[in-house]
Amino acid sequence: MTNFRNYIFGSALCGALLLSLNISAQIAPAAPVDLPKNWHLMDLKTDGFYGISLNNTYQFLKGKKSKTVVIATIDSGIDTTQTDLKSILWVNTKEIPGNGIDDDHNGYVDDVHGWDFLGGPGGKVDYTETTEEVREYNRLKPKYETLTTAPAGGEKEYAYWLKVKTTHDETITKSNGEIQQLQPMMGALMATSGYIKRELKLSSSSTFNKADLVKITNTTNDTIAQSKGIWASVFEQESGDNGKIIKELSDYLTKLNNDVNPDLGTRKSIVGDNPDVQDGKPYGNNILKNPDASHGTGVAGLIGAVRNNGYGIDGVADNVRIMSIKAVPNGDEYDKDIANAIRYAVDNGAKIINMSFGKKISPHKDWVDAAFKYAASKDVLLVQASGNDNQDVDEKPEFPNDTFADGSSTDADNVISVGASGAKLDENLAATFSNYGKKNVDVFAPGAKVTSIDMDAEFNTADGTSFSSPITAGLAALILEYYPELSAKQLKQVILASATPLTGTMVLKPGSKTEKVDFTTLSKTGGIVNAYKAIQLASQLKGERKK
Repeated sequence: MTNFRNYIFGSALCGALLLSLNISAQIAPAAPVDLPKNWHLMDLKTDGFYGISLNNTYQFLKGKKSKTVVIATIDSGIDTTQTDLKSILWVNTKEIPGNGIDDDHNGYVDDVHGWDFLGGPGGKVDYTETTEEVREYNRLKPKYETLTTAPAGGEKEYAYWLKVKTTHDETITKSNGEIQQLQPMMGALMATSGYIKRELKLSSSSTFNKADLVKITNTTNDTIAQSKGIWASVFEQESGDNGKIIKELSDYLTKLNNDVNPDLGTRKSIVGDNPDVQDGKPYGNNILKNPDASHGTGVAGLIGAVRNNGYGIDGVADNVRIMSIKAVPNGDEYDKDIANAIRYAVDNGAKIINMSFGKKISPHKDWVDAAFKYAASKDVLLVQASGNDNQDVDEKPEFPNDTFADGSSTDADNVISVGASGAKLDENLAATFSNYGKKNVDVFAPGAKVTSIDMDAEFNTADGTSFSSPITAGLAALILEYYPELSAKQLKQVILASATPLTGTMVLKPGSKTEKVDFTTLSKTGGIVNAYKAIQLASQLKGERKK
């Protein structure tokens, strides 16, 4: 499940619409408690919200000098014109912008702010992909679909085929079910959107938001009243206007349909390479702002959106340069792209890499493992989202991960896996969607109803470990800014050691409405990242970073 927010979006919107279509047209559903836009930065004791205690951290750092840290985001791209981001974008000073020449001879032409591994000639981009299990199923099907036992010498690949087939069948069943639910809901949104626009006397191309609904009062028209009720429920679950919400649902349906009826030729027709061959040949383009860059923009904002500028949000880190690498489509990323993206980031000076993506099958895990090891050899920290399937990744792993296929590692020193937590110290502290694992998830961080910037001067409030990861990566960058001698291994140690185990805190197990577990059973640390404690601990360490 690559664009993690799409998963959460589909689930939340589905529930909201089911509720809306069944309530009385005159009775709006109870609104959830609104959270402060910056709750994820707050302190539990001071503010009552279980954020990362960032204000205390900056008080501790007051008067100290920082050193700029380059942090890469491997994601869906970025809005390079976003007011909160444009001044903190990484700039490749060895490249002359727009001259069509690979000035620094690194294989990437005009890579001024990063690179798009999903790009092709003429500015084209492979936006929508299917899941890896669908791609692999179709690749292996001609060879194995008629076999009932493994061929001699092919036992390993046959076992892999059986895993792929099982995962594929589960995905197709789920996608078909969601399509059946969401297509009628898309129709309902489109129809009710039209009624609302006419009532508000808006043009067909105009949009409306939550505040606009208040203007509809004392209507005696049941259709208008019901339309208002539906959109009131939707706006409680999703931020933005009706146009944005309908587009996101449309994108999600496109992804689902691409699982069921995959277009397996898109990659070759747009990018032109063979994703199953790691030949070292350059591919992609330098266009980072694309229509699907919303996810990556939000991730970048949480890391380092310009602080205290009276606009947007405040990022966690105050002196970073963000290198944007597009390798994540609406669908599953390719192992080749991820391996190359990691190497690109490392070779161009990134000290931290955020990875808010993941999937269920990894056909070229050895390529990604090698890239993880390469990052470790260059003292680069990798921070990754644990995933949004509310599953135990100790039992059912997500990829990529630091349990290497060659058996050389089951817990790399330079990799942090992050689960998602909620705003309150109550039974919902572990986000219901979050993956977990006592061995393979290191720590939790805010990820439920987190607000960040979006494309084109917009905001987005969403759920997902996609947001927990950059909050943690931003903290790592902040620590490294002020204590630049700390190694990637030490950054991980500091972040994990400062997450106090919440022993005895009983929470709903992710995915369950009734079963409760001790919060400490859900991750290695049993705690939530705490910037203040981390920076205090970092200040006491002697750095081990190699010159």
